[in-house]
Amino acid sequence: MPELTYTEVGATRDGRLPAGYQHLRHRVRLPDGCFPVAAAAVLGWRLHRAAGVAMRTDAPRADAGVQVTPGLGVGPLRIWGPTEVVWALDEPDRAGFGYGTLPGHPEIGEEAFLVRRAGDRVFFEVTAFSRPARWYVRAAGPLARAVQHLYAWWLGRTLRRLCAAQ
Repeated sequence: MPELTYTEVGATRDGRLPAGYQHLRHRVRLPDGCFPVAAAAVLGWRLHRAAGVAMRTDAPRADAGVQVTPGLGVGPLRIWGPTEVVWALDEPDRAGFGYGTLPGHPEIGEEAFLVRRAGDRVFFEVTAFSRPARWYVRAAGPLARAVQHLYAWWLGRTLRRLCAAQ
């Protein structure tokens, strides 16, 4: 089994992101009362697939140790990023997971997708720390950061749509 490409494993779980990386924090409010739908969509890969991300995994849901390779883009322009789920939560008021990069990923770091409930209010959060691992990510510079922020925004919008449809 391949080893993670960074040492700060699990840092997205408590939100204390390590120095030496670019940080991303994105939070969006979801429709009130949609926690069960949102949690199932995040943990079962439905959110990512609905957002147009190809997901290669042998597990039906996120759990620690599960390997998953998301693919962004289309056809031969799709970029695959091997990861491993390093933590997962399925609690009454919090559900989600964080995955870390494996060799072959274009970046080094960790990204988390978490749904939180506070009464009827529901929030979706994307938290990440990363730095380039491939020349093309380094060459993209600020554009690569913009793509990460756009990706987090797109996931939030997609999850809001999935919740509203239920």
